Amino acid sequence: MNLIKSIETCFKKYADFNGRASRSEFWWFYLFNTIVWVFSWIMPFLFFIYLALFIPFIAVAARRLHDINKSGWFQLIGLIPLVGWIIVIVWWATDGENKNNRFGKKV
Repeated sequence: MNLIKSIETCFKKYADFNGRASRSEFWWFYLFNTIVWVFSWIMPFLFFIYLALFIPFIAVAARRLHDINKSGWFQLIGLIPLVGWIIVIVWWATDGENKNNRFGKKV
């Protein structure tokens, strides 16, 4: 999946917390989010655009965790200072299951 396809997919599934997301879908959208975040600091009016990306990011992060057979609620572990973010990033980077799981078909 490329950057444009990932952005399209994440906006089509704007608030869809069901299913699975591949690593490439997640990380391309993460890159897009980061770029928008950086520009929102440079041009403050983009901050509202960044806020609009919050729900799709949470949704794709939940679908990414579903790909490794974990509940999307596990992203709340990221609220634990330092250690939580490390755990969540490792999960996001983990290769998904190569079979169907309780969250859907293999991506």
